[in-house]
Amino acid sequence: MNGWLLAAGITASGVAATHLIGGHRDVVRPLLSSGLAEEPKRVLHAVWHMVTVDLALSAAVLLHLALADGTSGTGLMAWFVAAHFVAYSIAFLVITLSVGWPKPLLRLPQWILLLPVAALTAAGTA
Repeated sequence: MNGWLLAAGITASGVAATHLIGGHRDVVRPLLSSGLAEEPKRVLHAVWHMVTVDLALSAAVLLHLALADGTSGTGLMAWFVAAHFVAYSIAFLVITLSVGWPKPLLRLPQWILLLPVAALTAAGTA
């Protein structure tokens, strides 16, 4: 068993749960009650659910890779998941820093949850 990938999978599971529960309360409810036109509102709602599925599947893959340590393709798949979480982190950082908010890194702190998954996953591939 690969402890780093297990830690990454557990952390990713927490990220997925946080997204599902906290995101529904803080993002989906306000979105659905907003005055935004129905079509873009429903597209954004669907995209939110797509991200939920993506985060949950990534967590499942990491947990599987932790148990299948040394199996052919484990390293490549782990690097793919790590890159995936780095890309999500970069997206949040770029958007947050481009707005010009005071204390921007705490306004959209999702990167704080995403980046550790990438780091743990990368450590598990070394």
